[in-house]
Amino acid sequence: MHDTTALLIELGSVILVLGILGRLAGRVGFSAIPLYLLAGLAFGHGGLLPLNASEEFIATGAEIGVILLLLLLGLEYSASELVSNLKTQYPSGIVDFVLNAVPGALAALVLGWGPVAAVALAGVTWISSSGVIAKVLGDLGRLGNRETPVILGVLVIEDLAMAVYLPLLTALLAGLSLASGSLTLLISLGTVGAVLYLALRHGRLISRAVSSDNPEMLLLVVLGLTVLVAGVAQELQVSAAVGAFLVGIALSGEVAEGAHNLLAPLRDLFAAVFFVFFGLNTDPAAIPPVLVPALILATVTTLTKIGTGWYAAKRAGVRTAGRWRTGGTLVARGEFSIVIAGLAVGVEPRIGPLATAYVLILVILGPPAARWTEPLARRLTRKAKPAAPAASAAPAEAAAEKPASGAPASGAADAAPSHG
Repeated sequence: MHDTTALLIELGSVILVLGILGRLAGRVGFSAIPLYLLAGLAFGHGGLLPLNASEEFIATGAEIGVILLLLLLGLEYSASELVSNLKTQYPSGIVDFVLNAVPGALAALVLGWGPVAAVALAGVTWISSSGVIAKVLGDLGRLGNRETPVILGVLVIEDLAMAVYLPLLTALLAGLSLASGSLTLLISLGTVGAVLYLALRHGRLISRAVSSDNPEMLLLVVLGLTVLVAGVAQELQVSAAVGAFLVGIALSGEVAEGAHNLLAPLRDLFAAVFFVFFGLNTDPAAIPPVLVPALILATVTTLTKIGTGWYAAKRAGVRTAGRWRTGGTLVARGEFSIVIAGLAVGVEPRIGPLATAYVLILVILGPPAARWTEPLARRLTRKAKPAAPAASAAPAEAAAEKPASGAPASGAADAAPSHG
C-alpha cells in the first residue's frame, strides 16, 4: 500500500508540474520540450527530487509516448505517399548519412575508442529524433507546410535504416559471427517489408476492419493494434516507432481522422512523459566533464543537419524559406541516439556520458532551431543583398511556401512566425 501511495503522489506531482510548464511555454510562444527535459533532470538520479516508486511506470509511459507520436505522424499520410517519398528522397538519405554519421565516427576514432565505438557514435550523430520532430511540427502548426513531406521522407528513411543498422551494431557489439548477424538483419528487413506490403495492398481492408461509429471502440482497437504491432516489431529487431508509424500509414480516410482526434490528447500526455523520462536517465554530474567535446560535435552536426535539410528540400522543389525550415527542424536528436549509446556502453563506457550530453544539447536546441533557423537565415541574406531585390522577392517566396489546397495554413507563410 505504501508503494502505491508513493506512486500516486509522484505521478500526480510530475503530471501537475508538466501541466504548469506546458502552460508557461504556451504563454511565451515556445515549445515545452526543453522544460520537460529540465524537469526530468530535476526528478532524476542526482537531481533535486529523485523519483523511485514511479520510475518503472514512467519508463513504460515513455515508450507509449514515442509510439503515439509516430502513429499520429503516420496518420497524416497514405501508403502511396510514403512510397513516393522513399523513391524521391533516397538520395537525400544518402547525403544525410554521409554528412551526419561521419562526424560521429571520426570523433570516436580521434578519441581513441576503436572501430566498434565509431560505428555506434556514428549512429548517435546520424539519426534525428522522430519523436521530438513530430512534437515540434505539431507545436509550430507546420503539418500542412509544403516542406513537411520532405522532413517526413528523411525521417522515414532514417527510421527504416535503423532496421538495418541496429541488428548490425548489436552483432558487432556481441562479437557474433557473420551468419548470425545476417540472419538477424534478414528477419528485420522481412518484417518491415511485410508491414509495408500490407499497408499498400490491404490498407483499405484494414481501415474497414478497424472502423467503428463508437469512439470508445475505435480508440481501443486502434490503440491496441498499434501497441501490439510496435511490440512485435521490436521483438523482431525492428524499431517499435517504425511499427507504429506503419500502422498509421495503413489507416486512411475517416478512420484516420477519427483516430487522430481521439488519440491526440493521449499523445500529448505520454509525449511529455517521454521527455521527462529522458531527463530522468541523465545524471547531471556526468555532463560537465564531456561538455566541450559534446558541444563541438553538436555544433558540427547542427550545421550538417541543416545542410541535409536544405539539400532534401531543394531536390523536392521547395523554395528557399522552406529549405531553411527543413534543415532547422531536423536538428534534434533523441530516442534512437540514446538507445544506440545504451547498447554501446559495454564496449566503451565513455560513450554514455558523451552521447547523453550531446543529445541533451540538441534536443534542447532542436525546437528553437526549427523555429528560428529560417528567420535568422532570411535576416542574414537580406543584409548580404540589396534591399530592393529582397523586398520584391518576398511575396513570391511567401506564396510558394503555402501548403497545398485543403492542408492547414498555420505556420505556412514566411512573413508570420509559427505559433509555438
